[in-house]
Amino acid sequence: MQIRVILQLYYLYENTIKFNCLASMSPIGHDTTILIGGDFNIIRGPHEKNNANYSDRWPFLFNAIIDAFNLRELELSGRHFTWANNLQVPTFEKLDRILSCTEWELKFPHTTVQALTREISDHTPLFLNTGEAASVNNQSPFKFELGWLLRDGFFDMVKVIWQSVQQGNTPLEKWQANIRPLRQYLRGWAKNISGAYKKEKITIE
Repeated sequence: MQIRVILQLYYLYENTIKFNCLASMSPIGHDTTILIGGDFNIIRGPHEKNNANYSDRWPFLFNAIIDAFNLRELELSGRHFTWANNLQVPTFEKLDRILSCTEWELKFPHTTVQALTREISDHTPLFLNTGEAASVNNQSPFKFELGWLLRDGFFDMVKVIWQSVQQGNTPLEKWQANIRPLRQYLRGWAKNISGAYKKEKITIE
């Protein structure tokens, strides 16, 4: 499988150039995993702007292309808007985003996008994390065993761990904050269960 990442896009305001840039977002091939991100200079709807000065022309075309190519926008955490002008009454818009295909989601299911602090540019930098840090430490991938659901007290145990974490502002941030300690706990719990089962098996034999 080929992976193609297209970052640091900058789509100009001129309509002809903007249209050509949108048209270039075509699938490369069925065996290609695509990630497209950067400054598109187009919002997807009125909810991505802080005032009523809105035209549906380019958002309609943008959303139609995203749907036609079966792309999905990765949820951004940390900030709602990514651009602002320098006027006395500033306009805020979400112009920067990262789009992925289904194959990317399957290959990197834990990918997150975090808005960083804007310092020099009038655009907010985006930080993409594929969630693959565990593989760097040679740690085996986490696997949920269906047999755990049959063990007494499993659901109560998960509930206690899940409710013990109160972090994050968006649903995605809350999910990430909760799932990591739960996954870590279940790793250790599964090892203990496996060790106890082996000892019990040896005793019976």
